[in-house]
Amino acid sequence: MPLEYMDTPPSQPFANVPWPDRYQTLTEATSNPLLKAFYQAGCCDANTPLSQVPMVAIDFETTGLSATEHSIISVGLVPFTLEGIQLSAARHWLVKPKLALRQTSVTIHGITHADLEQAPDLVDILPELLGCLAGRLPVVHYRDIERPFLDVALLHRLQEGIQFPLLDTMAIEAHLHPNRRPNFWQTWRGKKPLSIRLSDSRLRYGLPHYAAHNALMDAIATAELLQAQIAHHFGAQTPVSDLWL
Repeated sequence: MPLEYMDTPPSQPFANVPWPDRYQTLTEATSNPLLKAFYQAGCCDANTPLSQVPMVAIDFETTGLSATEHSIISVGLVPFTLEGIQLSAARHWLVKPKLALRQTSVTIHGITHADLEQAPDLVDILPELLGCLAGRLPVVHYRDIERPFLDVALLHRLQEGIQFPLLDTMAIEAHLHPNRRPNFWQTWRGKKPLSIRLSDSRLRYGLPHYAAHNALMDAIATAELLQAQIAHHFGAQTPVSDLWL
């Protein structure tokens, strides 16, 4: 997860977008073979139960919070379903940013200039990265990072961005805890805000603590959190369109 993001998800927690139709349109519109293959892999139907949806948890470490001003420096992902997490298929890459690292970002995620000196550009891992995402529903914790950062990065490198649905475990926690911020009187009486950050959200489900700010560990942590959220609050037969964005 990049630096320290706001403990506030974007408004409109879920949106019923006709993603299969959009994929068909995007397949016909794109001229890039990598993106065409990605869209041709398809998207599950809106009514598909979550138990039947192949998913992939993905996390980026970045040099900041703005997709137009900062860069991806690490990518972690792991495929999974509600039944299990496929650790043998997990992937982790370091990628070289366009601009030099800032000391503040090094302090948080521990990735240094030396670590990235021989790292590839994002474009060099795109065939494998998009192959891992194709046909699966991405799952993230805080959707204002992975989707916009990848979209901007591809726009710069391929002259085309990318669109895809996703599940956001932070948005789910926000939906489950709409009164997480105490009012004035509750604050005066000592009530604290309820955090929906990844590590704090996991604690509510009894999930173990993992070291933060490692893209692969955060991806695994996100996959486990979604499994717990569905088991506790929704159910395996929930249509994917109830939660995707």
